[in-house]
Amino acid sequence: MTGPKPLVVVGDVLLDEDIEGVATRLAPDAPAPVVDVTGDRRHPGGAGLAAALAARGGRDVVLVTALGDDPASEAVRRELGGRVRLLELPLHGTLPVKTRVLAGGRPVVRIDRGGGTPGEPDEAVREALAGAHAVLVADYGRHTAGAVRPQLADAARRTPLVWDPHPKGDPPVPGARLVTPNAAEAVALCAGAPGAPGVSGVSLGAFAERGTELAERWRAAGVAVTLGDRGVLLTRPGGGTPMLIPAPFRADGDPCGAGDCFAATTVAALADGLLPEEALQRAVAEAAAFVAAGGAGNPELWHAPAVPGPAHDPAADAFELAEGVRARGGTVVATGGCFDLVHAGHVGLLESARRVGDCLIVCLNSDASVTRRKGAGRPLTPVADRARVLAALGSVDAVVVFEEDTPEAVLGRLRPDVWVKGGDYSVEELPEAEVLRSWGGQAVVLPYLDGRSTTALARRAAEAAAVALRTPDG
Repeated sequence: MTGPKPLVVVGDVLLDEDIEGVATRLAPDAPAPVVDVTGDRRHPGGAGLAAALAARGGRDVVLVTALGDDPASEAVRRELGGRVRLLELPLHGTLPVKTRVLAGGRPVVRIDRGGGTPGEPDEAVREALAGAHAVLVADYGRHTAGAVRPQLADAARRTPLVWDPHPKGDPPVPGARLVTPNAAEAVALCAGAPGAPGVSGVSLGAFAERGTELAERWRAAGVAVTLGDRGVLLTRPGGGTPMLIPAPFRADGDPCGAGDCFAATTVAALADGLLPEEALQRAVAEAAAFVAAGGAGNPELWHAPAVPGPAHDPAADAFELAEGVRARGGTVVATGGCFDLVHAGHVGLLESARRVGDCLIVCLNSDASVTRRKGAGRPLTPVADRARVLAALGSVDAVVVFEEDTPEAVLGRLRPDVWVKGGDYSVEELPEAEVLRSWGGQAVVLPYLDGRSTTALARRAAEAAAVALRTPDG
């Protein structure tokens, strides 16, 4: 295989079908709701959804799965075409179809049909796993992972491997970087297992014990148990203090597919070089946003195929985000600055700015730009670290770096509806106000916390260091 190594997803694809309607009465012959159908939609589920989510942003993704000659398999091929590269195992039987009937957006009943057994992998499948940059196993209990288990075990020794397990599926191969059961799966996987602790309850302590037991049983580097609104609990073999990664906000929406989004984001972050803890932080935030946007049933996920493109570029994400929000009729908000040492004043400004619209993009001065504006010795923090800190804030949706002394050029590309600055400016004093007016945008000033500034923080740090140097030891 030539070119950059792909991210490989291995697992069981399903066809998810949602029949939507309204229910205002009961059937005359039984105490069952009558659903008047208003629409229906079909899309790949299981490993198909995970692969499509991993491919967002132009990432090269190969999906290894079992497909047959049935209509459901053909529907999956059509929907995934142009999004991921398919490597198929033969399917002896038909692809599973899971149909949900929803009334008022809430499931009333689910109907499961179909099912088959995966066949043996060919040489192309073996080569893909041998050359993978990272691997995600999306196990839905249909044993596609079992068909390629030797190749997965070899991949886990060479590259980050994330396993999203199923109680009826195959156990993760030893050496998995992370295994990501949800709360119910963790309970089921521990219940009655030989040597498993007799743990009961839903406390964090109970899930910490379950996670540790599973990590030791599977010889995994870590087990991340997803706990819904409570976030994710990361445990490791041998016990120790678990790490709780809370959700950034309570997401009210359809949770269908949230686990696939979480696992896909986790493996993509590991492929980008993030530590497991950092990858899980990103995945928790992405999963919450996914649920809030409507989950797997969100039609925006399937409107246009994700055409493979260049490597991940955060700046490109910012421009795509702005275009997407505008296309939906939302309000794009932007702000800018050096953000050399992020302090309480910055955090308050960013939180206030995010509440003004539907997304917040931070325009960040490059290192050279900061030096020209602030003088020698600045910035104190390099631009990569400044961007990373800002992107980690729940109020910030994207960061774009600019090289000029002022952000007019980058604003001309972003074309935000609102430009926010903090402090004692008047709108007329803002150099950006003129360029905002050229497309009907508005510059505004928000209150700033008094006494907070990077310059003041740096001065106090220097004064404290000087005092420490003058003070004798002891």
